[in-house]
Amino acid sequence: MTLKRQLLLVSLLALMLPWAGCEFIRETESALRSSHQQMLAGNARVLANNMADFREEYPDRLSNPQPAEQLFLHVLRSEPRIDGYFEDWLTDPQALKSIRGSDGPIHIGLAKYGRMIYLFIDVRDRKVIYATAQSIRADNDTVHDDRVVLVSSNPPYLEERFSFAAEAPGAIISYKHSNGDFQPEAESTISAYWRDVRGGYHVEARIPADILGTHLGLIVSNTSDASVTATQSASFSGRSPSPVVTTAEDLQAEAENLVQPGMRILITNAAGWRIAEAGELSAATTEKSLSDSWSARIYDLLVEGGEEATSAEPDLSGREQRPYVSAALGGREMASWFRGEESGRAIVAVATPIIDDSEILGALIMQQGTDSILSLTNEGLVRLINLTLIATVLVAGVLLGYATWLSRRIRHLSLAAEEALENETLHAALPSALAEDEIGDLSRSFSYVLQQLGDYNAYLRSLASKLSHELRTPLAIVTSSLENLEHEPLSEASAGYTARARDGADRLRGILSAMSEASRVEGLMAHAEAEEFDLRAVLHSTSAAYRDAYKERRFDFECTLDTAVATGSPELLIQMLDKLVDNAVDFSSAGDTIAIGLESQNDSLLLSVTNPGPALPEQMRTQLFDSMVSMRGGEDSRHLGLGLYVAKLIVEGHGGDISANNVDGGVRFNVQLPAQVPR
Repeated sequence: MTLKRQLLLVSLLALMLPWAGCEFIRETESALRSSHQQMLAGNARVLANNMADFREEYPDRLSNPQPAEQLFLHVLRSEPRIDGYFEDWLTDPQALKSIRGSDGPIHIGLAKYGRMIYLFIDVRDRKVIYATAQSIRADNDTVHDDRVVLVSSNPPYLEERFSFAAEAPGAIISYKHSNGDFQPEAESTISAYWRDVRGGYHVEARIPADILGTHLGLIVSNTSDASVTATQSASFSGRSPSPVVTTAEDLQAEAENLVQPGMRILITNAAGWRIAEAGELSAATTEKSLSDSWSARIYDLLVEGGEEATSAEPDLSGREQRPYVSAALGGREMASWFRGEESGRAIVAVATPIIDDSEILGALIMQQGTDSILSLTNEGLVRLINLTLIATVLVAGVLLGYATWLSRRIRHLSLAAEEALENETLHAALPSALAEDEIGDLSRSFSYVLQQLGDYNAYLRSLASKLSHELRTPLAIVTSSLENLEHEPLSEASAGYTARARDGADRLRGILSAMSEASRVEGLMAHAEAEEFDLRAVLHSTSAAYRDAYKERRFDFECTLDTAVATGSPELLIQMLDKLVDNAVDFSSAGDTIAIGLESQNDSLLLSVTNPGPALPEQMRTQLFDSMVSMRGGEDSRHLGLGLYVAKLIVEGHGGDISANNVDGGVRFNVQLPAQVPR
């Protein structure tokens, strides 16, 4: 992993800042919610004490009704048409009460608008049997058609029944059954409509509230044959219906006076039925809609993401049965948190019992949104996110820039060191040598190592000429002494020793000549006069000479050029080629082919010598052309390794470059020389 990537990963630690800030926001939100809940609970207790003064508004506590059999009187926002359709009630269908019928569920809706009571019934009926002029007045116990009966009573007075039967779909006349008298109601009193629908029928009616009692119930008669008595399904189980649940006017007025903006107050009786409702939860308006802003999404994710998305809206059925309400009806105050359906914001709800003389009259529910908390925490969250993002980007940018600058210095130092080794400029100053940091120390250390290496290489390069110069005089003395000794009378054994000593002296003279050859070449390169010549012709004739000199090898000369004009010394280039061919012969076997090639490449001439044999070790490729470096072993271990070094001196003296590479089944030496445009 590069230094830049490492520092980039380190810069990610700056993300701990927004994480810590979010944790702080969560703790702040929790503390504010707890405080808000306690404040709301205190207000709810005060209001519950006020509501306990309206003891007479809780009549159900005396009659002990069955809550499951009671009908809830909803409040309509607009007056519906009596046409058998439910859509214009502007009420959720789930608000309808469901009872079991003989052919399927029966849904009942009871509502109030002004001084009128509205009734809607959805009956599942596989076969509708209409009433006749004779059967429509039949008593309820002997009904042979499909009909709906509204039972009304006002204990201890007798009950009345309003029958809705149809001879055909459309507007119908209702009949009132009271004290054994069965007569039609005037059209101005009750309006009713029968509409057939798929799988059953709808009945919708409008009834003046003043002709109905406090107890209401429904009986639905259903038959599939006019000759058979109808089966009855009722919303109540006893002889008389239960009290209808309606709004307590005084409690409603008191709640409306006490409710505050952004707050909702619900009051239930002891059975949980909602008898008063005031106020409305509303989201706080800001310059930018919170639900549309990106910060709101982040807020939901970080702060409210773990909450269950439940609604705090009043129960559609009219009866509040949530756990926190049930706890209040049991005499224990309890709070709960919800999420608004539209805004999705947190809503705190507190339910406290309404108690008078140790009797639980009902429960007061107070709900309020956390818009004020949200505005505080959201503003803080927005500032936190903006600041931490800026800080994170700034830290990452600074670290990335620093890593780029640092890695560039290290890279320049690495490239300069490699270039110094390749070009043998070992005494050149390296980048960052004057810096006072660790990279400066590293650069100075590299410079010192390269300087020591340069001095050592210079010593090795001059070692051959020094040894040659120093050993020539002792060698001349030894040689002359041996020559004089040969003219003296010697025994046969002494003559043998003298001959072997003379051979050793001759080999030593050859070694000294090879050691001084590099110095001679440098001198020749300095004083040689450059001339233009055809390198192709020189190589062609030289290849023929090699075939005669090395009869056990094959030499192939390949050149597609008609002429190859070069500038320099042809004698020295032939000497360079001799060194390469000599090396190729030494590392090949009898019968092998040594290829000599010449081609044009990028305004230069490329001379190549390829021979089969062992591949070059990777560690020797950069040292192969150094002085006194040899790969020979065995009998040739005394070889000084000056041949390729001399070849390198000649090539570089001509402004060229020499290299060696492994090829399939051998080694190829490439000599690149500048080409001369023929005149």
